[in-house]
Amino acid sequence: MNKGELIDAVAMKANVTKKQADAVITATIETIMEAVSGEDKVTLVGFGSFESRDRKAREGRNPKTNEKMSIPATKVPAFSAGKLFKEKVAPPKEPKE
Repeated sequence: MNKGELIDAVAMKANVTKKQADAVITATIETIMEAVSGEDKVTLVGFGSFESRDRKAREGRNPKTNEKMSIPATKVPAFSAGKLFKEKVAPPKEPKE
């Protein structure tokens, strides 16, 4: 599903116009990106959490030359799925007797 398809689905479920759904989705995404880039954690209960994580410096290899190279430390965005989201994707298995 791409952004256009998401907008169509949200517009239908929320009974709003595609233009209104686009505005809300765009504003939501921008707000989450601004918060996470500003060191805030965004938690949507049941859905998941967006946060910034530190990635340590490490050694890598240039795939063309196989030469070792140093990859500097950086910050990366991260998403952790919430319990309800995880259960929706992979329902718990029934215990065997």
